[in-house]
Amino acid sequence: MSVADMVQGMIDTLNEALVDAGKHDRGNSAAGTRVRKAMQATKGAAQDVRVQVQNDKNA
Repeated sequence: MSVADMVQGMIDTLNEALVDAGKHDRGNSAAGTRVRKAMQATKGAAQDVRVQVQNDKNA
């Protein structure tokens, strides 16, 4: 998978989380759980991007 595809995947995850973030702001606590899950997934994806870029640099 290319770095651009990885970053696009993160953007897609965050865009989907934006809907739940709005619901959370209106008091829906279950939406907050989904937002936290999306943030954790984004954190992991960001680490994967960092590793890939570092490996590409060192290759």
